[in-house]
Amino acid sequence: MSEFEYLRNVTVGQYIPTNSLVHRLDPRTKLLAALFFVLAVTTTRSVLATLVVIGLLMAVTKLARIEVRYVLRGLLPALPFIVALMLMQLLFQGRYSTCAVVLFEWWFVRITPCLVELVILGALRLVAFLFLVSLLTLTTTASHIMHGIESLLAPLQRSGLPVHEFALANIIALRFIPTIAEEMERIAKAQASRGGDFGGEKWYRPDRIARSRLPLLVPLFVNTLRRAEELVTAMEARGYWGRKGRSKFVELRMQQIDWLALLACLALWLLIWRLPWPGLYNFN
Repeated sequence: MSEFEYLRNVTVGQYIPTNSLVHRLDPRTKLLAALFFVLAVTTTRSVLATLVVIGLLMAVTKLARIEVRYVLRGLLPALPFIVALMLMQLLFQGRYSTCAVVLFEWWFVRITPCLVELVILGALRLVAFLFLVSLLTLTTTASHIMHGIESLLAPLQRSGLPVHEFALANIIALRFIPTIAEEMERIAKAQASRGGDFGGEKWYRPDRIARSRLPLLVPLFVNTLRRAEELVTAMEARGYWGRKGRSKFVELRMQQIDWLALLACLALWLLIWRLPWPGLYNFN
């Protein structure tokens, strides 16, 4: 029944309370730290520097008292997408590579060492982004993330941006990911009980995989839209009012440890950005 276990491989949107130092940080600190990690990954073109960032994320995961294997397991649903993206880059981007050394060339396919390094770098960036989002939601509750986003974007209210509604929409989207995975697991089991065949397709036949998943996607979208409509009805029935004048139960206060954590993440970004990290080839 492993082909029906979708929820166990979903870490985005989950929360594991371990009362660690990372959990006790202000949500604004964790959001800004995540931004610095994103900047560190996107501003470097070194595979080694990206691996260093991923290693630091794993160290933060251990500090949060969360198993690294559990977070890595959340990358499994995105693995086919990452592999497909790497293959597309290898097949179609080699023509634009200026590397003098050619490893393989046939028709429109041209594979160079520069391209291989670029493909590896892109895959590592995706892994780092997914790992970072999972770690953020695993160590911060949905309500605290919403209050943190709203507090950080508060200055934009003067320009007319509905900050509260924007933060609420983002956190509902994150919170719905485990719900959608659970719904898809239930639909797959229901379809299998009616004679549906899932999980027997080969990985090199994406057409058959997509065809077998089509009976799952249609009811999944219908049920997701129904859940969204029920959520809107429940919020209206409870008198939800997200405009100016809405009070808050959670009061955020930055502590000394929060400022130290932000300075450390800022220093990390500057080091990753400015240090001359070694690379095999220059593919600028």
